[in-house]
Amino acid sequence: MERFLEDPCDPKQLSPLTLAFLGDAVFEIFVRERLACAGSRPVSELHRLSVRSVCCGAQASMAKRIVPELTEEEVAVFRRGKNAHPGHVPKNADQSDYHEATALEALFGYLYLCGRVGRLRELFEKIQLSLLQSGEPKGN
Repeated sequence: MERFLEDPCDPKQLSPLTLAFLGDAVFEIFVRERLACAGSRPVSELHRLSVRSVCCGAQASMAKRIVPELTEEEVAVFRRGKNAHPGHVPKNADQSDYHEATALEALFGYLYLCGRVGRLRELFEKIQLSLLQSGEPKGN
């Protein structure tokens, strides 16, 4: 199992919003590591590039790109995240984008808690590759 902590946890028993809470941080770690390993830059530039990749619009776009690559189990988690009712949507976010981003974050949280870091890497690389192929900025 590849997790920071080994506390017992059954991700199937957690709400999709709890999974998204963790998945948000997991996704951001991937983005920040990619940026840091690309070379030193001013922190303000790193922050700007990071925000561009982790905002709900960017995450929604990324989520749509990986759905065809997901297993049945992953689609079920993704769907639970997408259908979750967070109580509010930030005023600068499109509601459908917010739900897609929540779905992506829930999936990342679920896979992390399952110890499937290798699968997280695969999905993150597919996101990055598809963004490069489409000509969209990849965040670094």
